[in-house]
Amino acid sequence: MGKKMSSPSLTESQFIRICRLINDSLHPFTVSENLSFSKQEEKNLLLILSQVSNEIRRLIPSAHISSPLNPNSQNPHCLSKSISHLIPLLTLESLYVQHLAGNVLVTFSEFLASSVKTWEFFIHSLSICLELSISNISSCSFEPSITGAGGSGSDLLNLVGLFKSKLKNTSLFTVAGIIRTLRNILKFLKEECDDELVLVLLNSISFFISNVPWDSMDEIFGGNGGEDDERNTLFLGNFIQLLSSFVDQISFAEGLDDSLDKNVILSKIINLVPKLLYWCLRKEGKCVNTCISRYFSHKLLVLMIRLSLQIPLDFLVLVSWLQLLHRYFEDLLYQPLTDVMNQDDSLEDSPFMLSNFDGEVHSMHSRHLQRQAIFLFLRCSFSLINLGKATRKHYSSATVKSSIDVDAISEHSCYGREKGLLELYAWLSGHVLVDKLVAHEMYREKSINFSFSLLKLYTHEDDILFKFLLELLSLQACEEQQFHKERLAPQDEMEDVLFHVSYIFNPICLFHLFLAELHYDHQVLLDYLISKDTGISCAEYLLRCLRIVCDSWQTFMEFSVYGKLSNQLSSKRRKILSESSNFKIEPSSGPVKTIPLSLEKKFNGNLEYRHTKQMYELAKGCLLSLKKSVENLHLKNLFPYNPEVLLKRLERFQELCFKQ
Repeated sequence: MGKKMSSPSLTESQFIRICRLINDSLHPFTVSENLSFSKQEEKNLLLILSQVSNEIRRLIPSAHISSPLNPNSQNPHCLSKSISHLIPLLTLESLYVQHLAGNVLVTFSEFLASSVKTWEFFIHSLSICLELSISNISSCSFEPSITGAGGSGSDLLNLVGLFKSKLKNTSLFTVAGIIRTLRNILKFLKEECDDELVLVLLNSISFFISNVPWDSMDEIFGGNGGEDDERNTLFLGNFIQLLSSFVDQISFAEGLDDSLDKNVILSKIINLVPKLLYWCLRKEGKCVNTCISRYFSHKLLVLMIRLSLQIPLDFLVLVSWLQLLHRYFEDLLYQPLTDVMNQDDSLEDSPFMLSNFDGEVHSMHSRHLQRQAIFLFLRCSFSLINLGKATRKHYSSATVKSSIDVDAISEHSCYGREKGLLELYAWLSGHVLVDKLVAHEMYREKSINFSFSLLKLYTHEDDILFKFLLELLSLQACEEQQFHKERLAPQDEMEDVLFHVSYIFNPICLFHLFLAELHYDHQVLLDYLISKDTGISCAEYLLRCLRIVCDSWQTFMEFSVYGKLSNQLSSKRRKILSESSNFKIEPSSGPVKTIPLSLEKKFNGNLEYRHTKQMYELAKGCLLSLKKSVENLHLKNLFPYNPEVLLKRLERFQELCFKQ
């Protein structure tokens, strides 16, 4: 996590001033337990909330004057009173009031951020309100958690009594509003990189996740739809967003409360995934709104991917998630990879976009959702195949409530490898028809076309591109099979699942295609390497590929693509290469493409691809140019991290090149 932000010190006078402002301004509106406003009263309330928010924000920069806030003063009482005026406004069904009241709470949290103890009390107050609200609407009442919360036990118990009377009329709107507020606070802290405050919030969210009896929510979200659909959608959308942000942040957290175990908390969220999928994407009753369905699909896939990257998933979870992927995302898994071309526009790639055709609304093909679903499918399948590599310590902490016995790991690993390979084979058969192709050239062409199409699906998504490429390298079988024509087995071995999987996901083939997709432009690779978002993962991918290349040098040199690729190269590159580089610009009304002079020949509108020597020479030129650029930056201390390991691997690559 980042360093603690340099916040100004909150002063006693400023704190009291803001609390009085909130109390005096909102008391006339919240004095009654049953809030109900006319249109004019609501307008007045909205105006006052805006003024309060602006005044708090105005004081934030000047909060370094006078003496710091005294933690032994009457702060808890003053603060809880202010919160008791803001929280009831979240019980109203006016989205405008909810939005502005939530904004005031977020701004208030920024104002309190320089006083950790006061800020901690504020966050735990919001958590108590959240749990009380859920308890009021669920069939299973429960007491909010105060274990590990900031402040004294008596202060927090007093809060429970105070807020109970203020939250009698709660609904899912109230819960959604508090969750949205907590997520916005987490977003603010992420931008400010304040480790101490982030830890407080993560602790609070962890206790909330652990304490709520989620099974009791089935009756609310498990129905067939109705008048509460809007409330359900709002709650579920905000809740999934909070979980995704929480999972993303908790990986960097050190120093969680002693009573909390990070893996246990993540496992509770993992156990929630089937419920969330059913609550959000159930197909019973009326047809689910397409836009909302796509939004939920996107957010749920993001959550599942983040969970899979944070904690080793055990056998039962992996099998369960594959079943869930087939149930809810089967169409995305088997959607042809080449249906939509030129998907460079991020708006056209939105998972929420619709088109209107002949007066009817149709959902657009979404490569964004497709790449998420396929990535998660491959990750689960590969994890099952590699399950035998998992050490016993991965399972000693019981990653899910249905955890398996340590003695059963071997048996599950064997079945898991078979299950993973069969899942991959069935998926590949749906795209490549591997079980029906026996002619070598046709099989080779179809396989490489599929690999190239799959690679292109991820090229324009830098945040997941190298996660995807590294995932493909995780399949040990890929490194055990050589990509030689003479290695292609007779027809009887064409039924061998492992052979097909290894053949199609061959790392040397994919590395060659990856470099070709970048037009062999080393500047693109350099951009990836120095990017704060992709630098480490790109370096890891290059290191692993260079090791495989150097260990299988003859295979790398002799690799070629005969025939044609059905997908044209993308326009993904950093710059247009000069004429002296043996490339020329092909006139086009669309994005400019760089085409090697030796590849001008067309075949039915598709590019005739490179012969063996051409692919090797282009790849060699790209990687040697990359080595030179990295060396130059490193000598000038301009490279963002130490690239010596990468340079050593590139040096070995260069030595092998010069031996030829």
